[in-house]
Amino acid sequence: MDGKNLHSLYLPLKLTYGLVPLLAGLDKFFHILVDWTIYLPEAVANLLPVSAATFMMIVGVIEVIAGAAVLTVLTRLGAWVVMVWLIMIAVVVTVGGHLDIAVRDLALAVGAFTLAQVAAMRGEAWLPGAGHRAASGPGGRPQHA
Repeated sequence: MDGKNLHSLYLPLKLTYGLVPLLAGLDKFFHILVDWTIYLPEAVANLLPVSAATFMMIVGVIEVIAGAAVLTVLTRLGAWVVMVWLIMIAVVVTVGGHLDIAVRDLALAVGAFTLAQVAAMRGEAWLPGAGHRAASGPGGRPQHA
């Protein structure tokens, strides 16, 4: 795939997987979209050492950081973080019976994985100044098609 076609994939993925976590994370504080605590199963909330609202604020901070990473020079690393985060959310909302949200988040996780792979194909390192392997996954292990 030539650089122009790769860029046409990369930019929409980078914007989507950077802005959506960033905005969802900020919304954990402002509740414009939804009261996010409704997605936290009561059984899980009861195990937490903090209130559900406080936990969601912590979640929000992590989402803002992940989204910001994707939007900066940490796109490749940030995409992997977003992918894992979406899978973890899918597990939690499944426990709470929100299977529709779980399926959606698993599908979104595939897109975040795709962004990480496209970033690798573009030659992006995990961290600025770090070494690079063209199509490596977590831990620098080569990926096979």
